[in-house]
Amino acid sequence: MSESTPVSASPAAVAEAESLRSVLERNRRTFAWKTSGLDQKDLSATTAASSMTLGGLVKHVALVETDWLVVKLAGRGYGAPWEAVDFDADPDWEWRTGALDSPEDVYSLWRDAVERSREIVAEVIKERGLDGPASFSWQDGRIPTVRDMLLDMIEEYARHTGHADILREAVDGRVGEGAPKDFTF
Repeated sequence: MSESTPVSASPAAVAEAESLRSVLERNRRTFAWKTSGLDQKDLSATTAASSMTLGGLVKHVALVETDWLVVKLAGRGYGAPWEAVDFDADPDWEWRTGALDSPEDVYSLWRDAVERSREIVAEVIKERGLDGPASFSWQDGRIPTVRDMLLDMIEEYARHTGHADILREAVDGRVGEGAPKDFTF
């Protein structure tokens, strides 16, 4: 049995938890491949009428990892750099600054957010199982499950990987549905 599932979990629950984590990892890996190896100019390039950039997208997904899995799922604090940002005054801060940050900084921020999320998700699944509650409630009072949160995170990566696909093709022509087997992030 995996150390990230409750001791009392059924084999089906263990398999489902591992499947969800595997799909999330596949989406993270594809997103990483679509956004990797770019310089400052490429990370700040736009396409069509959109102001979205790959640098902003990478930083946005780092924020979503933190907000969704660390704060809302596990009930922990945002940490740096998020806790110092006044998002009411600058609601697009991560998008704006992600286009300005150095590639090293934006990639490091995202990788650190992913690693923190991985560790916390493993702990939460072990403690609560997939049917356990998240650490927040919707405005109508409903509390999502751990499963709901993981599925939403998968959907977030799927949507933004599509954005990255369009932006990356405009930058240097990179296309494809999945990262090559030898790609690591």
